[in-house]
Amino acid sequence: MISYDVIEHGKPLQARLRETPMPQGREVLVRITRSGICHSDLHIWDGYFDLGGGNRAYVRDRGCVPPFTMGHEPFGVVEALGPEASGVKIGDRRIVYPWIGCGRCASCEAGQDNYCMAGRFLGVLAPGAYGDRVLVPDAKYLVDAEGLDEAYAATLACSGLTAYSAIGKLPELTGRDWVAVLGCGGLGMATIAILRARGVENIVACDIDAGKLAEAMAHGARASLDTRLPDAVAQLKAITGDNLIGAIDLVGMPATAQLAIGAFRKGGRYVMCGLYGGQITLPMPPLAQRALTIGGSYVGNLQELRELVALAQSGKLRRTPVEVRPASEINRSLDELKAGKVLGRVVIDMETAAP
Repeated sequence: MISYDVIEHGKPLQARLRETPMPQGREVLVRITRSGICHSDLHIWDGYFDLGGGNRAYVRDRGCVPPFTMGHEPFGVVEALGPEASGVKIGDRRIVYPWIGCGRCASCEAGQDNYCMAGRFLGVLAPGAYGDRVLVPDAKYLVDAEGLDEAYAATLACSGLTAYSAIGKLPELTGRDWVAVLGCGGLGMATIAILRARGVENIVACDIDAGKLAEAMAHGARASLDTRLPDAVAQLKAITGDNLIGAIDLVGMPATAQLAIGAFRKGGRYVMCGLYGGQITLPMPPLAQRALTIGGSYVGNLQELRELVALAQSGKLRRTPVEVRPASEINRSLDELKAGKVLGRVVIDMETAAP
């Protein structure tokens, strides 16, 4: 098999020819056809997450020690089955749910593999979809996406799932309520699309890129805001008529957090998904006085992915922009994503992989 691996953090990925694994027990071997490139791959590639104040969380401390294979938005074809595997057959085309837990802890037993502290997350803690074969421990992690374009379906495993799960953490919305989407890259587009599919109309798109804001408006946002404006908080309050009740932050930096928290009406809920990095300091009494909720959302669980796929299959979910590129352009794609030059999502055609 061929994989494009991190050999040294921050350096170009290198093609490696390795022995193809053979599935054992309930395992399933999937030949990857499409692999999405996600913004969180950049942090894994760099080797750390910025905690602010000069502090870093190094991925090596979680088990990501080079060489390793990234890629956690997999779509592929079932190629081989372990002797105890069931539920799929060779040739089935499936999304691979990558957030695989240990299967034994309280989180896994509750169906929250993505919260498992001993997880085997593909592309993070186990070989991922920047390889042309992925070994999946159980067929239950394979989701049928019949009727969906393969490249778009791949992005549902992380980008779409992250947006879907975060939206589920918003308060119950009324017709007067507004939701801010902070960051209008591929993940922001997915968030807007899912909000609209669920009947939410009062969406304000927030970004620093005029092109991304225009695309967000075309995809269903009702208003937009350039967050670089010196009076951005006042502008956001004016746009929403002081009815901003929810914010989903796909950037995750001090400026975006402060914008949302500063513009909320009482009872506002801030949901952070982005991992850009940094730290914030908040006075504590206003959290109670304004009844604010500040929390995070980490990808989503298997049931949420199945619900999201069903939503996409229903035709109610507008597809986010996806560009398919050959495997030879994987390093260029990471560089462009890091530079903020990607509109929508880039998906790698792993069938073009070559050493």
